[in-house]
Amino acid sequence: MVVKLYGPDFVSTKRVLVCLIEKEVEFETVPIDIIKGQNKDPDFLNLQPFRVVPVIQDGDNTLFESQVIIRYYAKKYKSQGTDLLGKSIEERGAVEQWLEVEAQNYHPTIDNLVMEILFALKKGTPSDEKAIEESEKKLGKVLDIYEEGLSKCKYLAWNFFSLADLSHLPFTKYLADMGKMYLIEERKHVKACWDDISNRPYWKKVSSSRWPLLE
Repeated sequence: MVVKLYGPDFVSTKRVLVCLIEKEVEFETVPIDIIKGQNKDPDFLNLQPFRVVPVIQDGDNTLFESQVIIRYYAKKYKSQGTDLLGKSIEERGAVEQWLEVEAQNYHPTIDNLVMEILFALKKGTPSDEKAIEESEKKLGKVLDIYEEGLSKCKYLAWNFFSLADLSHLPFTKYLADMGKMYLIEERKHVKACWDDISNRPYWKKVSSSRWPLLE
């Protein structure tokens, strides 16, 4: 049965998309326009009562929260497509560790920058320059820790491309959209990792395709 992915053209949806493609899972996309309030429609609320996107429908199974979804498919189809979890319990532990770092330290700081720069621009409201400066400093400290870790291995979870690396792709692209890639580029090992993972064919396909179809 074909998996259905519901969501808007947001980074969390793209995180799920690239995971499905890496795992060679057949799927179809169902666009949800949250600006028009489609996530409040009764049919959608039957799938996701909290109105959160993205959502996947896999037969009788429905899941939401992008981090949960990518973990689910990485495990369900572990022997299919790209192995994103590793071969040992130690590798799996490293993957889980960096997924949590992304969720708790990396993502929230970039999200603050997005709100102050991209969303403010879209709404036509002034940005809080002090908040931007503070977020950049905080993100810089986080990336210094990444730099230390990546000086010892090629990818976040040792030396294989994993779910942890994949999860960083969409929000890191936001840095480019905001003109903040210097935070990546001034750190040698972080830059090398980004150059590697961002040039993976499946990510390039997802990041450059028109929503909802991957052309």
